[in-house]
Amino acid sequence: MSFEYNKLRGRIREKFATQEEFAIALGMSTVALSSKLNGHTFFTQPQIKRACELLSIEPGEVSDYFFIQKVQKTERIKGE
Repeated sequence: MSFEYNKLRGRIREKFATQEEFAIALGMSTVALSSKLNGHTFFTQPQIKRACELLSIEPGEVSDYFFIQKVQKTERIKGE
């Protein structure tokens, strides 16, 4: 299962300007953050909690930023 982080990336740019600045505030390397945003590793619960604090994300909005599943593009079969 993979997640889409476009909305999270936008919020990071809005609040911190760069992913690097956000990674520093979150206490992780830019490589680790990039790995999470690109779906290679997952955010932990403490990381999500801290990110929400840093980005002013309300509890009811967490799923909008961290749990939107990626939809795979599929080819349409001729005749459908």
